[in-house]
Amino acid sequence: MAAPRENVSLLFKLYCLAVMTLVAAAYTIALRYTRTSDRELYFSTTAVCITEVIKLLLSVGILAKETGSPGRFKASLRENVLGSPKELMKLSVPSLVYAVQNNMAFLALSNLDAAVYQVTYQLKIPCTALCTVLMLNRTLSKLQWVSVFMLCGGVILVQWEPAQATKVVVEQNPLLGFGAVAIAVLCSGFAGVYFEKVLKSSDTSLWVRNIQMYLSGIVVTLVGVYLSDGAEINEKGFFFGYTYYVWFVISLTFALGTLLVCVSIYLYGLPRQDTTSIQQGEIASKERVGGT
Repeated sequence: MAAPRENVSLLFKLYCLAVMTLVAAAYTIALRYTRTSDRELYFSTTAVCITEVIKLLLSVGILAKETGSPGRFKASLRENVLGSPKELMKLSVPSLVYAVQNNMAFLALSNLDAAVYQVTYQLKIPCTALCTVLMLNRTLSKLQWVSVFMLCGGVILVQWEPAQATKVVVEQNPLLGFGAVAIAVLCSGFAGVYFEKVLKSSDTSLWVRNIQMYLSGIVVTLVGVYLSDGAEINEKGFFFGYTYYVWFVISLTFALGTLLVCVSIYLYGLPRQDTTSIQQGEIASKERVGGT
């Protein structure tokens, strides 16, 4: 792994942090809007599935560029994807967990204000820290543990006397929303650390691992689509209820992950083959840039 770039200015790091914060906030607000509008709602499970397809296409494109020739690209796919069913099964674990997490985000924002969701969802940071200690046998410094507990305390204080909810035209269940956030937090921490452990267990290219994971993810989300909304989708169509705003949310989901990985590569000199996945890059970038 290449060394971090020492000559990157604090101003540039703050700029990156500001851009990522704006994109993340826009995603939360836009998703909340699409789930509380007075129009007929789209099927959130289909949006999760489409996002997985886009991420798969991105990973395939980057792998094709890095292999350098169609022959090597086909050989890599044949050896590492088509010829490795055990690896596909191994990567189906984070695929399933991420699918649950993404669907929980839609459920949570259907029942909670965007601000409440955004603050509560930050509990994924202490959850990830705990999973790192338990699954990767890492140790955290006293300052890091104090920071984790301060974050938890801040979330509790924010929810101690929550602000009056904004008026929406759909029925909401805050208890269901908080339950969905809790599940999303647990899924985020576990899946991110599990995927990191898989990456470190072999020298397989990052983008091959991404392809393996997103292939499994597409299968998992398609199963979820038809188990959850199959009858209605057969009647109304896969893209029922889709508007420009829905496509904007899907674009933001994809753009946020891509942006954060690119920031990690530029700021910290990470070679593309050895960086974490799009989801893992989101966590790493926030922690590194935010810690400057």
